[in-house]
Parts: sequence; structure tokens; C-alpha cells
Amino acid sequence: MTEAAELPEAPEQARTVFGEYFPEAVRYAELLADAGVKRGLIGPREVPRLWERHLLNCAVLAEAVPEGVTVCDVGSGAGLPGIPLALVRRDLKITLLEPLLRRTNFLQEVVELLGLDHVTVVRGRAEEMLGKITPVHVVTARAVAPLDRLAGWGVPLLRPYGEMLALKGDTAEEEIVGARAALSRLGVVETSVLQVGEGVVDPMTTVVRVEVGESPGGVRFAAKRAKAARTSKTRRRR
Repeated sequence: MTEAAELPEAPEQARTVFGEYFPEAVRYAELLADAGVKRGLIGPREVPRLWERHLLNCAVLAEAVPEGVTVCDVGSGAGLPGIPLALVRRDLKITLLEPLLRRTNFLQEVVELLGLDHVTVVRGRAEEMLGKITPVHVVTARAVAPLDRLAGWGVPLLRPYGEMLALKGDTAEEEIVGARAALSRLGVVETSVLQVGEGVVDPMTTVVRVEVGESPGGVRFAAKRAKAARTSKTRRRR
């Protein structure tokens, strides 16, 4: 018996959340349960709870994302939360950012198979992307790193007054307290904890929202940002 055979039937909530793209969500779940496990992107023990703990848990993040914005999913891994978000929000322009080749190969296959024309896969580390990708309105992340380190990677990728949405667990409030100094240095002006997915997932998905002011990354990244802008102008002239 293959790992794919262990995938449970999609719960009724999935039909509601994914709507007309429910068949694509099922195909993605099948890919995670089969190729995702074989390539080491998810553990085989996660297959029985793929829907509740992974796909739906990530899809409900859509409640917190503004309409028509650009999104960068940092450390996208197997595509969580980026792929579920892309399935329910065709109005977004989403970049899946992932440093490992085997993961970006999987992500590219998924994007092409599901016809996600509004999604781009980029291989690279977030800390090396300043000036290489266009600053975005929203950065998303799930199970990537503690908040202070994650913010150091994700916040500099934001446009002025953008926000980072990090899926976290019960320790969200504690992480905010521990990261306060680091967040301040990065130009963060406000942090909050949201609960999304009421009536869809239990427990609800916990999201840490980190909002920046006019200088994403703070003073530390101001010079890097200016240098990147100059380099970009020079390339365009050529």
C-alpha cells in the first residue's frame, strides 16, 4: 500500500473553502501524500491529517490577506501556506520562495499541474533576495523559524507599510515578547495575534501579524535597499 492510499477523504469544509477549485485542492493533497512523502517534503505520519492540519489550516489565512496584493511565501517548502492560499485567492500575485532545489522542483510541478498562473516559484534564500525580487505587500510563512529570525528574513522583502503574516502555535504571544527588540530595529510599528478559520478548523489558525512603517528592515537595510535600487537602474539602462 502506498502512502497516497492513506489520504482520508476531504472533509465537507474543504468543499466550502476551496469552492470551484476543490478538485485542484484534492489533487494537491494527493501529490503531498505521494510525491511529497517520497521526496521527504512531509512526514508519512502527516498524511492522515493533511486536510485539517495543513491544507485547511493554511487556506483560512486568506481571511487576513487584503484583496489584490502581492505575496511572498518565505521558506515555502512543500507549498504551505502558499499553494492553499493561491487556490482560494486568484486575485493575488504569489511568489513561492524556497532555497532547496528538490522543493522548488516539486513546487514548480504543482504550479504547472494545477494551472496556477498567478504563482511564481523562485529558488533562493530570503536574506539574499533584497533587490532581486520586487518588494511585496504581504510576506507569509509557516513553521520556518522563531519570530525574531523570521522577521529578519521576511520584513526586508516588504513594501513600505506592508505586513508579514506568520502562522504560529500557542506560543505566539511569547514569541512576540521575545522578539520585540528585534522587530523594532526592523522598522516594525505594530504586532498583533489573529485567530482565523472559525467554523473551518478546530483549533483555529493562529497568525502573528507584523506591520511595518515606511522603512521595512529599518536602518539596517536602508543602505542595502538603496544599493539594490541603484543596481537595478543600472541594469535597466543596459
